Amino acid sequence: MMNCTLQEITERIKQAKRVLIVTHMRPDGDAFGSALALSRALDYLKIDNEVCVETDVPSNLAFIEGVDRVQKTPTALYDLLVTVDCSDEQRLGALQEEFLIAKRKKIDTINIDHHVSNRGFAKYNFVRCCSANCMNVALLIEDMGAPLDKKTAEYLLIGLLTDSGNFSHDDVTEEALSLGAKLVKTGANICYYNYMLFKKQPKARAALFAKTMSAIRYYHEDRFAVIVVSKENMEACGADNGMTEGFVDFPLNVDTVEVAASVMEVKKGQYKISLRSKNYADVNKIAGVYGGGGHVRAAGCMLFGEVEEVLDKLSYTVSQYLE
Repeated sequence: MMNCTLQEITERIKQAKRVLIVTHMRPDGDAFGSALALSRALDYLKIDNEVCVETDVPSNLAFIEGVDRVQKTPTALYDLLVTVDCSDEQRLGALQEEFLIAKRKKIDTINIDHHVSNRGFAKYNFVRCCSANCMNVALLIEDMGAPLDKKTAEYLLIGLLTDSGNFSHDDVTEEALSLGAKLVKTGANICYYNYMLFKKQPKARAALFAKTMSAIRYYHEDRFAVIVVSKENMEACGADNGMTEGFVDFPLNVDTVEVAASVMEVKKGQYKISLRSKNYADVNKIAGVYGGGGHVRAAGCMLFGEVEEVLDKLSYTVSQYLE
């Protein structure tokens, strides 16, 4: 494992004949933005490449131009594997096996990420905590000498808007705002992507949102709020998992709430937990109790069992991090 400079990452990438780019399961805008922007830069450098994600494209991100080219498994051999926006190899889901095969075959691996929970799992690592991993990819693209054209700017802006919460999170810095301005100057339409990422929704999502938010649960003197998104309610509303993006932010806006959680049923006995905090609670540590991770203010993990059992576990753990 090696912590590298951007220049060292650039040098290794430019030696490659074919690059496999992978990102985390249940990808968000920063995952796709990072992967597709890097892919476009490699195209410019005439380095053959392919983007793979283990799952179908979430419905809320199907509008992104180019996601139809993303594969679930590699279609050809490669001599370099690059992970983007992924804190550990387990987060690759089914593609974790591809990562392990690459290591066994002595194929070099590169990890470009921004999560505080990342421990440098690849051979070469560039891990820098910032608002969005697209900020790291933007620096890499510049260092590689690839152009920042309109399409690349759009991919980077999608990631930046997604993980900064539309420039609202407390890790938004002058660098993030400056990059946003640069991307807009290049031609990325911030109004359009703000609408597509945060506002546009089908009737099914609106129905699921109303049903879910009408049953918010509060714990610990209303400092912890939980929403439960059941498969039964999703089916009743005609909604899918991709439509739940952003749900967890609503209970966090309640003035007394410090930590909010979305408990989404993946299948019977398995729940995807998304955590957010407002001022001081470190949800990366909360998620870490259950093998997950992410950022100080946004993190996730998986919990197993009956829903009430899951809520009891989560409530107890969160209570340890509330002042």
